[in-house]
Amino acid sequence: MAKDSKLEARLKAVLDGLAAADQDGGNANAGTVLSMAVAAHPFDEQEAHLLSGGVPRGYKALTTATAKLVKAGWMVKGRGGWAITEEGLRALVAFPTAEELGAALAAGTPVPADIELPAPVEAEPQAAGPAAEPETAGPEAAGEPAAEPEAAGEPAAEQETAEPEASEPEASEDRSGQPESVAIAGDFAALLGGAADWAPELDEVQMEFHAPTLSWVRTVDLPAGTYSFKIAVNRSWAENYGAFGSFDGANHELNHGGGTITIHYRHDTKDITIS
Repeated sequence: MAKDSKLEARLKAVLDGLAAADQDGGNANAGTVLSMAVAAHPFDEQEAHLLSGGVPRGYKALTTATAKLVKAGWMVKGRGGWAITEEGLRALVAFPTAEELGAALAAGTPVPADIELPAPVEAEPQAAGPAAEPETAGPEAAGEPAAEPEAAGEPAAEQETAEPEASEPEASEDRSGQPESVAIAGDFAALLGGAADWAPELDEVQMEFHAPTLSWVRTVDLPAGTYSFKIAVNRSWAENYGAFGSFDGANHELNHGGGTITIHYRHDTKDITIS
């Protein structure tokens, strides 16, 4: 299979995985979906070659190519995972093979307007259990005398009306000019519980936005050692920053004595600091 054909097949597998997650009613973990796509269409020797950052060439190509699916409006990437859109579901119907889907992406071909959403797969009905026995009637139904009503005329006790507590307004979070997500992608993701190192799409390596300082921060606890990482934007290698905030630059090197550290990143200045 040609190189471009393999990439098209993996992109098709990514959409198929997202469609399956949508059927289950939720978003998909990016790392899981990408791993399934690679397992279905393994790397050849050239694609398995590790780049300077320790990332397989084919893996970087795949994560970068998923931006085409986002641009086409067929999927979205968020902090809660990846999800297929209705347009993406219709694209799987309109372009059922990897070759057709790849050609549509390359040419910017929209999904025909007459393509309908695929029908959801209905769950198999559960076997009916034994019929429930009728409930035993209470004493009134059985003919026993009902309890005498309380004497009327006594004034009901007045209920105190509780005044609602005033709630403090939540602080607004200014995200203008900020990316959807920022990750610390490096060779220590497995220590954070990630499925693989150098995988910016994993939930385990995402940073949190701190509005007061306009910074993205992440605190990690690492054993003593030397580590490498980059800042990756929007769960992809398409936009990443290395040493000195250089776009697609050399890796950050961290000589760590062990313990907890906090990594800070400002997207407006591309400054990366560690405390």
